[in-house]
Amino acid sequence: MTPKRGLITDTFKVVKKARRGGKRDKSHSPPGGTVCACLNKEPEPPQLSLKEIELQELKVFDLDQRFGPCTGISRLQRWERAALHGMNPPQEIKDILLNTDPEYTQSLWRDYPL
Repeated sequence: MTPKRGLITDTFKVVKKARRGGKRDKSHSPPGGTVCACLNKEPEPPQLSLKEIELQELKVFDLDQRFGPCTGISRLQRWERAALHGMNPPQEIKDILLNTDPEYTQSLWRDYPL
């Protein structure tokens, strides 16, 4: 006779995971039948400052490959190179780049080695 082998569940405890699309608890309305109007509103996104908006536009410019590579040169140099080659970069970007803030002049990839 062969010795009786146990099941793996004899050694390890069976753990059942909750289903992702399973049953959900239904929320009940309050006893009065009225719901506060403030609960139905979506939270408003935080208002961005002008600098944050401009930096987002510059980030989009950095990630747009239509104007050529952006590593190793400043954003203004890249804009001028794109204009020289007839790629029609946005004029708003150049207006932002004429600001003297050093955070505006360098590309998104300035902190990464080539």
